[in-house]
Amino acid sequence: MLIDTYGRVATDLRVSLTDRCNLRCTYCMPEEGLQWLAKPELLTDDEIVRLVRIAVTDLGVTEVRFTGGEPLLRPGLVSIVERCAALAPRPKLSLTTNGIGLARTAEALRGAGLDRVNVSLDTLRPEVFQALTRRKRHHDVIAGLAAARAAGLTPVKINTVLMSGLNDDEAPDLLAWALEQGYELRFIEQMPLDPQHGWQRDNMITAGDILASLRTRFSLTPEAEGERGSAPAERWLVDGGPARVGVIASVTRPFCRACDRTRLTADGQVRTCLFAREESDLRGALRSGAPDEEIARLWRVAMWGKKAGSGLDDPGFLQPDRPMSAIGG
Repeated sequence: MLIDTYGRVATDLRVSLTDRCNLRCTYCMPEEGLQWLAKPELLTDDEIVRLVRIAVTDLGVTEVRFTGGEPLLRPGLVSIVERCAALAPRPKLSLTTNGIGLARTAEALRGAGLDRVNVSLDTLRPEVFQALTRRKRHHDVIAGLAAARAAGLTPVKINTVLMSGLNDDEAPDLLAWALEQGYELRFIEQMPLDPQHGWQRDNMITAGDILASLRTRFSLTPEAEGERGSAPAERWLVDGGPARVGVIASVTRPFCRACDRTRLTADGQVRTCLFAREESDLRGALRSGAPDEEIARLWRVAMWGKKAGSGLDDPGFLQPDRPMSAIGG
């Protein structure tokens, strides 16, 4: 079991498979990209599967989400999914992706045992997509979403970040389109995880802003008390349901008290929180020949030290040294 001093138990593992990405989203990385991790620094496929196995069989993890960077850039992704799906007990397996390349991999991923996907899409307008991502790949994301739905990687969830002056007027249109297509839309407040450290609270689109915009076209009813559990998204029934829309308000409505996540970076570091400035090395133990029991012990120690909250409201808050692409979403 991965328990911390506040009694929270981590059962949801986020595994970053690479720090590389084929987009350059303005809230995630600079146009020229970043200095990527060298291949010897990355966990191998075998090391990833071993750590997931330890997490599932020895530490009580029941859900595994593969992230990046962009996880579809990982050459061994399908094999990793297949091997993790064969674990007993079998964890729920999902993937967070920008959707580029999903059209050609969705069927193989489903066949390997992937249960569902989250796809990042911030706009319905190709020109805005290009401004946000610095790439002309909007059509590829739309095609990827359709392929995921056709392959049965459902529910297909869309993650959307609204940026002031770019796409902050699109919330109702995005929800209408998601409802029509059968996708579940979730808005995410922009978080201070950009390598430029240019995030400013005063400029972010808040959960309150998002809900006010949605209510200009839709009726929103909070889902029943207790349904949220440890999920990061607050959800509302749209026009009476059954369709829902979610808002992940990490900044203005933090949900740290219910957090059930543990995170593994592409280079084998345990992170207790997206905003943590400390990491615990498992790669070194793996490569020095440590047995599973020692790996599990190190992981437990790391999670025992998890802080009460993200610290976003603390006057002395400092962003993590590593950007989101390096630590996983």
